[in-house]
Amino acid sequence: MLAIALDCYVQVEVEQASSLIVRSEGEGAGLFHDASHLAARVAIEVVGHDRLAVTVRSQIPVSRGLGSSAALAAAAAAAAGAEDPFTIAAAWDGHPEYAAASVFGGLVAATMIDDQAHAARLPLSEELAFVVIVPDRPLATADARRVLAHTISRADATFNLGRMGLLLAGLAEPSLLTPHATADRLHQEARTALFPEAPGLLDALVAAGALATCWSGAGPSLLGITTESALPSVHSGAEGALTASGVPGRVLRLRADRKGLVYGDEAERPN
Repeated sequence: MLAIALDCYVQVEVEQASSLIVRSEGEGAGLFHDASHLAARVAIEVVGHDRLAVTVRSQIPVSRGLGSSAALAAAAAAAAGAEDPFTIAAAWDGHPEYAAASVFGGLVAATMIDDQAHAARLPLSEELAFVVIVPDRPLATADARRVLAHTISRADATFNLGRMGLLLAGLAEPSLLTPHATADRLHQEARTALFPEAPGLLDALVAAGALATCWSGAGPSLLGITTESALPSVHSGAEGALTASGVPGRVLRLRADRKGLVYGDEAERPN
């Protein structure tokens, strides 16, 4: 599986305390303020006790297909002192590609081999930028998986694998990137029942100048891959299409994050 780290961040601080304290700000704030919070569970596993003060500040929308859980697990593991945040985050989240992007940055390929997470960095052009349509409606991963077929045809598997090759070429050299590179037969059409406006919004991104488009993860966020020069027009087109669709939400202008996990004073504090 592939993933790209984008400059939308979560910051976690873990300190010793007399009892468990969980604080959260930004996206997801107030959902959990006890031991059920993912950051707390990860930190407790790493440290081996719950006498901790865990503070989370996040910019990443929750339940929108943007990898918030993997990023949070990686940050919590690192803040708690884990030597291998990638392996821990992959185990907690179940998506090694999201964990790898969060820890290593850039474009990554990742998978599980014999119950062990493996990842590799891949070439990603400096010219690329990203527009993300984030609907104001969550989509649980379990619901998104429920609509998928239990088996797929050889033709559909071959179709997607061939497009992955085109996508990797285009992410390294944008002049090669076209909407064909993100064409899909495995999940996007099936999930349209959960987000009927998605096809029109994806078409609008292309009409505004996006080189290629796709669902972000299991959705419902939608990703437009563009260039720095076309970023303003694609962003404007996405905002107009979202308004016209009647779907509440927002549009983010993002760039690739090539650093991945950073510690202490290096970390950018989310607004």
